[in-house]
Amino acid sequence: MPTLFRFFATLAILAGLVFAGMFALATFVKPTPREMSVTIPPAKLQPPTNR
Repeated sequence: MPTLFRFFATLAILAGLVFAGMFALATFVKPTPREMSVTIPPAKLQPPTNR
């Protein structure tokens, strides 16, 4: 049983580190907003012709 407990304790510590890293990234990293332009081909703008 001590080996299983050690395994679960290691998994819990790793999960805590991952959670702490995700929390730190979400809290301290601020995205920089910027303009975005997408080029649409002219064929997409024309309605389809029914024959």
